[in-house]
Amino acid sequence: MNVQELAVSASEVFVLPEAVTRLKECMDDHAASMDDVAEIISFDPGLTSQILKVANSALYRFPNAIETITKALQVIGTRSAYDLALAYGVTHAFGSMEANIIDLDKFWEQSVSCGLLAKYFAEYKRQREPERLFVAGLLHNIGELVVVSTHPKEATRCLAFNSRVGPNDLQRAVLGFTYAELSAELIKQWGIPATIHQPIRALHQPLSSDLDASIMQLSYTLALDNVHPDIYPELCNLEPHLHETLDLARDELEDALDITNLQCISVIALFNPNSFVLF
Repeated sequence: MNVQELAVSASEVFVLPEAVTRLKECMDDHAASMDDVAEIISFDPGLTSQILKVANSALYRFPNAIETITKALQVIGTRSAYDLALAYGVTHAFGSMEANIIDLDKFWEQSVSCGLLAKYFAEYKRQREPERLFVAGLLHNIGELVVVSTHPKEATRCLAFNSRVGPNDLQRAVLGFTYAELSAELIKQWGIPATIHQPIRALHQPLSSDLDASIMQLSYTLALDNVHPDIYPELCNLEPHLHETLDLARDELEDALDITNLQCISVIALFNPNSFVLF
């Protein structure tokens, strides 16, 4: 099974909404203004609703309600709104998936947990545009949805990870690549910026000096243990270098989990396709 070929074919089946594609073209045009971005978002009711819901959610915790797209762009920034629109577009593309092989609710719980942790640590390390790491965390495992759709038998085999054989090791043994590698390749095929797909591609590679990759690796590990306590006891997969590289103590990781777990309950409803309102 070739990861590039699978990603190319998947990009033709799972298509981004037209508004998201137009928004990407607008963002690539350096002459485009905030008004141009607002106009594209406003013409799509689903995307408009999503951006306003996210801007008023626990993801930001603004004290006053944000009621217009123009205000949302002013408060969270055009680039952040674009990143969140991409997240909406990608999750929307998988909205027709049926839960006949995997537990989709648990799938999105782990995805959102990873995204929230990545954003939390990016803000802690004062990284620019932490939303892009939220999006990277949210989308790190969409490769699993592709394999579920195209190779259900192999996807079923990949569910048999345990305390001795981790998910990524099992995926590599069964498929020849990890879900994260397929996710990164698919996101690249869609033309989504490298600042999102590169940290995903590095998710299971040896730890590097790249800060985004370090944040993603730590966030993935914490989210995996957090969502599968029946398999992994508390911080079971945590290796010291994962948090020491970021100058984080174990008690700070527990604080991060406490905070993001509270956010997760409401944020899941924003990015689980089963929760989307169809217009």
